[in-house]
Amino acid sequence: MIIYKCIVTGDELFSDIYKIKECHNGLYYEVEGKIVSRTEGDIDDSLIGGNAASEACDIESLESTTVSGVDIVLNHNLRETGFIKDTYKQYIKEYMKVLKKKLQESKPERVEAFTTGATNLVKEILGNFRNYQFFIGESMNPDGMVALLNFREDGVTPYMIFFKDGLEEEKC
Repeated sequence: MIIYKCIVTGDELFSDIYKIKECHNGLYYEVEGKIVSRTEGDIDDSLIGGNAASEACDIESLESTTVSGVDIVLNHNLRETGFIKDTYKQYIKEYMKVLKKKLQESKPERVEAFTTGATNLVKEILGNFRNYQFFIGESMNPDGMVALLNFREDGVTPYMIFFKDGLEEEKC
């Protein structure tokens, strides 16, 4: 399994268990997810053993809750954050500078393609700004990557956008 982490924060963002498509000449990954519902806090009676009915227990502590959302977000503990267009412009401008600097150090041959592609992609994102939800890693570090969540034309299938050059791969 490959886990993709933010190069700035080290936060786990997604893994290769999802359908991943490289887009815009390798500028970003489009990761397709699913809407899921999970029951948390539910304890299987067979795990308790003995006679559960005669055991004195706190019923409230055993209550379960159902959580629904996009599997990528739930599995990797991504946190939703909010942006207005102007604050996103400020963020993405600074984040692109960080990525460009890291590319100059590690892959100088990619800098030109990255700069051109990133400019065009940011224009597309800003053009469809109201369609996106924004997520950051578990540490909630504002300097890290902000992943974008949108839905396909069917209105049901979620997908997320992650900048490829802002990720490091870790094999497990």
